Amino acid sequence: MAYLHDTTETLQKLGYRLTPQRLMILEAVGRAEGHTSAEEIYEQVHIRYPYMNISTVYRTLDLLEALGQVTKTDMGDGRVRYHGMGKGHHHHLVCQKCGAIIDVDEEFLSSLWKEIMRQYGFKVEMNHLAFFGLCRDCSR
Repeated sequence: MAYLHDTTETLQKLGYRLTPQRLMILEAVGRAEGHTSAEEIYEQVHIRYPYMNISTVYRTLDLLEALGQVTKTDMGDGRVRYHGMGKGHHHHLVCQKCGAIIDVDEEFLSSLWKEIMRQYGFKVEMNHLAFFGLCRDCSR
């Protein structure tokens, strides 16, 4: 699992301890198919380590975000979702009616970022973005 190896290497280089709790949280983020919430990570880790505290999950995710190892996105469902950076940049179309989430490749929006830079001199640093609206099926 490249994400786990790269992230643990980064943490070690910066002098952070690789506690069993941190490693289990990193594994859970790395195994997640898509985006995952702190609560979902906690549920997975708590099965293996019943002494885990949800605050440890939040603190670890905050640290990983600050170090650029995960991004967090509000998908409009009341939960922040996390995504390991080793899985690439992409954005989302979120249907407000059925809840469908459609991934949009970074490449698709690159011309928009370039145009913003050209028109406004503003360099967009966007790792994750969610657009809210209606999907094809719900907008009929």
